[in-house]
Amino acid sequence: MASTPPEPMKLRHRMSDVGARLSDLWSRRWVKGLAILAAIGLLVAGGGWWFISRDLPSVEQLRTYEPPLPTNVRAIDGSPVYSYARERRVELSFAEYPPLLIRAFLAAEDKTFFEHHGVDFPGLAGAVVDYVSKMGSGQRARGGSTITQQVAKNLLIGNEYSPTRKIKEAILAWRIEDTLTKPQILELYLNQIFLGRNAYGVEAASHAYFDKELHELNLSQMAYIAILPKGPANYDPFRDTERALERRNWALGEMEQNGFITAAQRAEAQAQPIGAILQRVPKFERVGGYFVEEVRRELIAKFGETARDGPYSVYSGGLWVRTSMDRRVQEAAAEALRDGLLRYDRGRGFSGPLKKVEIDGDRWQVALLSSNITLDYADWRPAIVISRDSNEARIGFADGKEGTLPRSAAQMPLRGKGTPAFGTLTPGDIIAVSPSGSQFALRSVPKISGGFVVQEPQTGRILAMQGGFDASLQSFNRATQAMRQPGSTIKPIVYAAALEHGMTPASIIVDGPFCVDQGARLGQKCFRNFGNSRGAGPHTMRWGIEQSRNLMTVRTAAQTGMANVVRLMKNMQIGDYQPYLSYALGAGETTVTKMVNAYGVLANQGRWHDPTLIDYVQNRRGQVIWPENWRPCDRCNMRDWDGKAMPRPATRGRQVLDAMSAYQMVHITEGVIERGTATILRDLKRPIFGKTGTNTGPKDVWFIGGTPQMVAGVYIGYDSPVNLGSYAQGGTLAAPIFKQWATKAYEGMDVLPFRAPAGIRMVRIDRASGRPVFGTFPTSNDPKPAVIWEAFKPQAEARRAPRRPAAAQPTATATAAAKRRTSDSDFLQREGGIY
Repeated sequence: MASTPPEPMKLRHRMSDVGARLSDLWSRRWVKGLAILAAIGLLVAGGGWWFISRDLPSVEQLRTYEPPLPTNVRAIDGSPVYSYARERRVELSFAEYPPLLIRAFLAAEDKTFFEHHGVDFPGLAGAVVDYVSKMGSGQRARGGSTITQQVAKNLLIGNEYSPTRKIKEAILAWRIEDTLTKPQILELYLNQIFLGRNAYGVEAASHAYFDKELHELNLSQMAYIAILPKGPANYDPFRDTERALERRNWALGEMEQNGFITAAQRAEAQAQPIGAILQRVPKFERVGGYFVEEVRRELIAKFGETARDGPYSVYSGGLWVRTSMDRRVQEAAAEALRDGLLRYDRGRGFSGPLKKVEIDGDRWQVALLSSNITLDYADWRPAIVISRDSNEARIGFADGKEGTLPRSAAQMPLRGKGTPAFGTLTPGDIIAVSPSGSQFALRSVPKISGGFVVQEPQTGRILAMQGGFDASLQSFNRATQAMRQPGSTIKPIVYAAALEHGMTPASIIVDGPFCVDQGARLGQKCFRNFGNSRGAGPHTMRWGIEQSRNLMTVRTAAQTGMANVVRLMKNMQIGDYQPYLSYALGAGETTVTKMVNAYGVLANQGRWHDPTLIDYVQNRRGQVIWPENWRPCDRCNMRDWDGKAMPRPATRGRQVLDAMSAYQMVHITEGVIERGTATILRDLKRPIFGKTGTNTGPKDVWFIGGTPQMVAGVYIGYDSPVNLGSYAQGGTLAAPIFKQWATKAYEGMDVLPFRAPAGIRMVRIDRASGRPVFGTFPTSNDPKPAVIWEAFKPQAEARRAPRRPAAAQPTATATAAAKRRTSDSDFLQREGGIY
């Protein structure tokens, strides 16, 4: 019997057989061809993979990804005022999203999200087949992208339509799944996905479509939002209602099939309408349109507009901006200016429609909303004329409701023509109306405009700014951009320069003819008082300011030196003028903001501050990024005294005018209110300084003034300056606007006198002659007393008697003088230091 070969020998025989067979196969030509083709295929695939993936962005940046966020603006008390945004987005953490909402998105977008590793291969294969079948047809193939792929597309590679992009998506999705957890991926997706109506992210969409917080949505509304990633424009709740309902119901069905909801929940949700709103209602009332627009301009100049300009840009940086706007003061300023403009404009007729638009069929609401016209004055509303017959016009509003404008409520004449306004209305006219019973009445937005600014003199912070009737109608900000002639409001600055150069409030100045020689070519220039009134002879500086005498002003400027006057104007940043006497009467152009700041210097004892709208800016993490080197005031908000010195923030600003000169001018211009050109303000019953202004024409009328707490200024005039009428004066048009504002703005505020700086001497003088007075005290109830208290600098006050050598023993005369001095001090304390 033959022996069995050992196992190693068997293995060698088998290996030899396999080698022989492979050798036989390799000797065949078709096998070599297949091998070569396979090698080439592997090389091409590897090269393609390297070529496509070599420039792909790193997914590590998703760990620190920060979506574009709007800039939020807040008032001085921290209350929300406005938001600057091109992409409405509210960033939430994954835990803040309702679980049912997440399931709605998974059912509509990616059922196997928690099972796959970034790529759904069956879905991807179906998308490839769909792409091939639609090549050349002009139709777009279905996506087949997972949620992870959508994150890769939206955040890393863009929305290019090509097979290459799908491969990049798949590669990046695989890497993302290796880098981030599933909840982190969903958080990125739900925060950044575009869902229409300028809403990026689910929370923003909740407000845009339903005006609700995310947790307030019901199942039907969650399902509707979940269908929007496929194309928000395809499922508009008003334009494509049936298509939107069909898709939403499909999403609800998918939720049921995946076990996310019950059949009863699905049926109840499908029976509900979409319930979307046409336009989102703001969560806070917009206030201070001109103020917030000026803040926007400053922020753009500082930080840029978009993400390309830096990490703190206005429209993507997520800034938190604390402004100096006082809402109560701002609302009072806006109302006072508007009421003043309407008072002047009343009786001048209808100024015409706010805008004319085309109406496409019955889509008048879309045309009205697209105009972006709003009105926030009283009960006025913008409306669009839908149709008009001989008796009434049918009008529509932004909320979709309609109303009636009868002929009788639109009978004001068209300005410049005299024909009734009703007959000029045509469909597509956007007009201003207000309720009148069950109907509406036509209103006219005034053509005249103006500016109003309120400032805190101790800091330079602007508390209110109104640059016209309505920022949505007139974007030009007359508070900062309108260069106007300030007229007589410049006079306190001229006289302040005179006080700096040796004159006193009791200096005698001649109110009489004053002419200057301008050379052989121009001849002689003679100045005049307002109304061409003749000079009144010698009077004190105080009288000249109170009565706003032009001749006394130019004489004072000439005596002081116009070079000194315009230097002070430049130091106060009113304007950089040539040393011509006409600038002493307000011929130079400036803005109401600059003039208010200059008066703030007077109220702040000569210390100048930059006028500011922004207190500080924080980034999205709450860190203060501007002003640079900003420091909080430690212990400023403590409830109880801790026994240490009171914290005092660093005082900024610079001294541009002697403190005593500034106080003297404030004290003098208090007389403008008591007995000068602004006596209409006397019954406010608080210390107020100020000056009216009326320029040549008159084309503009002004008032600027205030108290130790707030200084405000207003001017009104046409944008293209025209004569306002001979009756128009600062005291008759501008001062009443200031008074209306002050009545509300100062309500509840302490009545404070202006504080005199160290060194000021208060002396009793005769108001008419400026001479010292003995034995008589001013009376506080008489606005035109014969004797007043006047403020003098040391060694400059009117002397009662020459100094005498000191005696060894007090004489009876010295004792009496000491008693009088004590009496003067006691009186000033009782009267608060005023007159």
